[in-house]
Amino acid sequence: MQKDAIEEIRNRKKRMAICYDFDKTLSPDDMQAYTLIPSLEMDKSEFWIKSNELARENLMDNNLAWMFQLITLSKAKRKSIKREYFNEVGKSVKLYKGVEDWFDRVNKYAERRGIEVEHYIISSGLKEIIEGSKIANKFKRIYASSYLYSPDGIAEWPAQAINYTNKTQYIFRIAKGIFNEYDERVNDSMNDSQLYIPYENFVYIGDSATDIPCMRLVKSKGGYSIGVYDPDKKVKDKVYKLYADGRLSYYTAADYSARSELMSYIRTIVDEIAAKENIKTEQQILNINASIYKMMVAMEDIKDKSPDLLSKKEQKLCEQGIREMRDYLDGKEVSDT
Repeated sequence: MQKDAIEEIRNRKKRMAICYDFDKTLSPDDMQAYTLIPSLEMDKSEFWIKSNELARENLMDNNLAWMFQLITLSKAKRKSIKREYFNEVGKSVKLYKGVEDWFDRVNKYAERRGIEVEHYIISSGLKEIIEGSKIANKFKRIYASSYLYSPDGIAEWPAQAINYTNKTQYIFRIAKGIFNEYDERVNDSMNDSQLYIPYENFVYIGDSATDIPCMRLVKSKGGYSIGVYDPDKKVKDKVYKLYADGRLSYYTAADYSARSELMSYIRTIVDEIAAKENIKTEQQILNINASIYKMMVAMEDIKDKSPDLLSKKEQKLCEQGIREMRDYLDGKEVSDT
């Protein structure tokens, strides 16, 4: 039985999660800016100014404001927005250098070190647009804002509006393996040994202050947070501040190519997680023998100091158990029967 337990420990899947913001993390601009806002005959700067004004004047969440404004604008222009249109918009979204083959490259590197990587999006952007992008199939889950649709498929009302504070719930969902947004079991207590992915095996990649809650949560639980900046504009003030405030483990340009600094950091993180997982595995195996020894000593104590508590049959079983445990600890063959 102990051999089976050891084998199970050695074969346990060792997972890590890489969670990404989308806009200005994987893509150089807000996803709505490429074709969606221009198709409604409005300048993107004007759109965001009006959206922010709407939020301030009505004490609205900023994400609910832009989602509401998008529907209002489309109705005013008599252009019904359907899910399929959002998916089409996603095809035009630009990505930073190296993003398209980043996921397979990271997966292969981690696999050689015994680690299975899962990729997740946690974004305030629109899920339907991300689902239309070239990289949608690289993610185990896409957590992002989304619309409720009418029976004929027209966007009517926000179904999910993800902002910088409620992003953190998805870290807990991923860690616990409770993936559906409506599943309230995410609030249930769970021991570290029961987690689907340990918190220390998380990486969060983002670009701005809106990512702070997730960065802080992941880093506080032993994981890694990485801040990225546009490699062309090279404006680094945000990542400097985030690092100085203790929010980041690393910061670098949003260059996802094979020889980039970001890839180097990820390799370092994967190596460290693999080493920690190997240590954890060996300690769990060592704990099996230590637990057997502890049980053997307890049984010897009962047999020697309180023999009257045991019947003759129980004494024999106790002595047999002690012998088998001693033989196992001494490396002798022990029958499982």
